[in-house]
Amino acid sequence: MPSFDIVSEVNQVEVRNAVDQANKEISTRFDFKGSDARVEHKDKELILFADDDFKLKQVTDVLLGKLTKRQVDVRSLKFGNVEKMSGDKVKQVVTIRVGVEQELSKKIVKMLKDSKLKVQASIQGDAVRVSGAKRDELQSAIAAVRKSITDFPLQFGNFRD
Repeated sequence: MPSFDIVSEVNQVEVRNAVDQANKEISTRFDFKGSDARVEHKDKELILFADDDFKLKQVTDVLLGKLTKRQVDVRSLKFGNVEKMSGDKVKQVVTIRVGVEQELSKKIVKMLKDSKLKVQASIQGDAVRVSGAKRDELQSAIAAVRKSITDFPLQFGNFRD
């Protein structure tokens, strides 16, 4: 029975490269001279440091530009609240969302059931497995998911015949 998986993955190597490039640009830019602006990368989160809110916005713009150039989908980033540190310094934690969240998985399964396509969807941990009798039905399911879920990056992989 043909099937495929709906997953959400981020290439961590490209994220690391983008962070390194962003830090390099921040260290050489004139408007950041003498400031403690930087980006740190730990597992599945990025921490942005800056002297004030304006510079934090600039650090964010530099980082997003570098991530986009490296083909990392910025929709997988979840920005946290801006936290005050000592003096005027601020930091912001940015979480890299990997895997399809439970709520989104349920939404995808419900949407596929309501679409009257002859496919079955089941939640497999942080992925959604879709199976059906015909390849054409699966391709229609991919099209339907792409059309309805636009605020979160999804990949369709592990296509089996």
